[in-house]
This record gives sequence, C-alpha cells and structure tokens, in this order.
Amino acid sequence: IQDFGIYNIVAGFVSMFGLLNSAMISATQRFLSFEIGKGDGVSLHRTFIMSVNVYIMISIAILLLSETLGLWFVQSKLSIPAERLGAVKWVYQFSILTLLVTMINVPYNALIVAHEKMFFFAVISIFEVSMKLVIVFMLQWFGADKLSLYSVLLFVVTCLVIFIYIYYCRRSFQESRYSLLWDKLIYRSLISFTGWNLWGNVADMAKSQGLNVILNMFYGPIANAAYGIAYQIRNAVQQFVSNLQLALNPQIIKSYASDEIYHMQILIKRGAKFSFFLLYFVSLPVLLETDAILQIWLKTVPTYSIVFTRLVIINLLIDSISGPLLTAVNATGRVRNYQLIIGSQLIMILPISYFLLAQGSSPTSVFEVSIIISFIALWGRVWIVKKLIKLSYKDFFTDVILKSVLVGSISMILPSIIHMAIEPPKLRLVLTSLTSLVTVTATTFLIGL
Repeated sequence: IQDFGIYNIVAGFVSMFGLLNSAMISATQRFLSFEIGKGDGVSLHRTFIMSVNVYIMISIAILLLSETLGLWFVQSKLSIPAERLGAVKWVYQFSILTLLVTMINVPYNALIVAHEKMFFFAVISIFEVSMKLVIVFMLQWFGADKLSLYSVLLFVVTCLVIFIYIYYCRRSFQESRYSLLWDKLIYRSLISFTGWNLWGNVADMAKSQGLNVILNMFYGPIANAAYGIAYQIRNAVQQFVSNLQLALNPQIIKSYASDEIYHMQILIKRGAKFSFFLLYFVSLPVLLETDAILQIWLKTVPTYSIVFTRLVIINLLIDSISGPLLTAVNATGRVRNYQLIIGSQLIMILPISYFLLAQGSSPTSVFEVSIIISFIALWGRVWIVKKLIKLSYKDFFTDVILKSVLVGSISMILPSIIHMAIEPPKLRLVLTSLTSLVTVTATTFLIGL
C-alpha cells in the first residue's frame, strides 16, 4: 500500500509539469481538425510541423524545471519514508522521461484522431494496455526493487507505443513528414490558444493532482494510495466516455469550420447526453458495490478507498456532460472568457480544500468541495456556449440535464433495493450489476432518448 501511494504521488506530481502539454493537446487537435475541415493540405502540413516545434520547446523547458525546482520539492516537501527515498528518485526520473517522450507523440496522436482513424487508435490502445498488464506480471520475475523496476518498464512500453504511432503517421499521412520550418503566424495562433487553455489546465491539475499533494501533506502516503485506487477506477470508467467524445470532437470542430452551426448544436446536446448515459451504465454498479469490488480486487482495502471512489465517480458523472461544451468553445477559437471564468471557479477547489484540511476536516471534504464547484462550473459552461453559438439554454436543460437526472434517479431504484436486501456480497454484486445494466438501458431507451 505504501509503495502504491508513493508511486501515485510522485508520478502524479510529475504530471503537473505537463500543464503546457495538456494545454497544447487541445490546441493541436483543434487546429489540425480545423484545417482538415477546410480542406487546406498545405496549411495542415505547416500546422503539424509547428506543433512538433512547439512541443520540442516545451519539452526542454519541462526538463529544466523538473530537474531543479521539481527535484527539490519531491526531496524536501513530500511526506515519504526515508528508506524509500532511493526508489523515489528512480520513479521521479523515469516519470519525467515518460512524460517527455509522450509529449513528442501528441501531434502524431492528434493527427490520427483528426483524420478519424479510430480503428488504428483502438488497436494500439489495446496493445498499450496489454503491454502494461504484462509488465506488472513481470515484476514478480525479478529480485530488483519493484517500485523502481515498474517505472523503468513503463518507460520502455511508452517508447515502443510512440514509435508505432510515428511510423504509422509517416506511412499514412503526407503532412506528418517533418522538415525544418518556422511559421510565425501559426506559432502565434498556437501559443495564443494554448496560453488561455493553460489557465484551464492549471485549474484541472489543481483539482486532480493538487488535491493529491495536499492529501499527502496532511494524511501521508496511505491517503495517496486510496486516492490512487479511486482515480484508477475513475480512469477505467471514464474510458467509455472519453473514447466516445474522442470520436465526436473532430465532427464538432469540422461542423464549425464548415459553418454548419445547427448540426454542431445537435452534436453538442447528443454528445453531452450520450456521455452521461454511457458513463452511468458502467458507474451505477460501481457506486452501489464499491466495497465488494475493492474487496475482490485488492483483498486489503486501504482506508478511505471506498468513499473516495464513490465521490470521484459522482464528480465524473457531472463533468461528463461538459466535454462537448469545451470542444465547442475550442472550435470557435474564442477560449479566453471560458478559461478565465471556468478556470477561476475550478482552481478555488484547491485553497478551499487546503483550508478545510488545515482545520481538521476529513479527507473526504476535498471531494465534496470538488463536486459542488464542478456543478456550478457546468452551468457556467452552458452559459458561455450559449453566447458563442446561440445554444438554447432551455433546450440544453430539458434535453440533457433533465433527462440525465430522470434516467439516473429512476434506474437506480431497483438495484438499490437489491443491494439493501441481499447479504452475501458476491451474489449481491452479480445481481446488483445485472439489474443496474437492465434498468439503465431501459430508462435510457424509454426516457433518455
């Protein structure tokens, strides 16, 4: 449990250096999809090359920052047992390397998504996850420190996957062939778009890894282990929605580029609604049977893991509706007001949570604060998109929010009764899960659609 918590906090801290990377991902995907929507091959090629150039610059900056300020913070400020500091150095250095090579791959990944080559994307994603599973099994074959070895093997897998992405792009897309080029206009557009998105990414990072850091400061690696487990389940569940939105995003951006605003509005509402339904389909059994699932999976369940997992998934359900709204804002390119308003709301999660923990509040309070502010931010997003593309506030509420609430509340009644009525956890898990799948499917079909 301690090693798992250490890996989670150190690797999570390293991911905070990827703020510029996260901001550039949105910019790269937006501009590449926009150029494809316009059908301008020359501009598409120049945009791709400039994306690679910017990523190289960001990688150098992150390397310098992580090896100075970042290394000092990890060694002097994080709560880590003295006997594990040697392993922490290995994890930190290889997490940095993994982040850097992942960044170089972003323009190639974005190009595949912009061209909507989802079959290849799916195959490589399955291959990557399978390789990560293999290296976990490999840990028991070697006598080396498993925490250090895991970080090294994860870096090797990441390099292999990135090589495949680059090779495929060079074979499939003429515009992916790199050459020495510098376009000031494209550079300014990318940096301007990224600059405003950066504030939103700072807020997102504060909401995720920032909370992980302050939990470490007040409750140590054990709380980070529970946090890591909750977010591992969250990320697994979220894949259903993120892959749906991944396929949807290029269509929203291309609709705007082609001036098909009405079609864009339909995609936004359907994308938001379908995202919630699909996420709830897999989330309801997890919400009801968190204790049984963790007991089967982990045997020894770290303190707070059950309640952390439930609160994180509730937060994710709220955020799932927001994905198409953010894509709509990115499509217009007018991201300043959105990032200022929404980013400022989300970043307040961190100081409020720190204050509550300093006053002796339970670690669950940080997730409760996050849920409340995420709900407020959702309405802010709808209001901003309404201003940008005349999305009807009333239509979004009745067609998305109201139907999501109805599906969520009605479909959980029967599974909840079964959960309370049956005692054996494994039998209850099976019956609750099956009932949840049936009721969510039925209410989605009859009410949601």
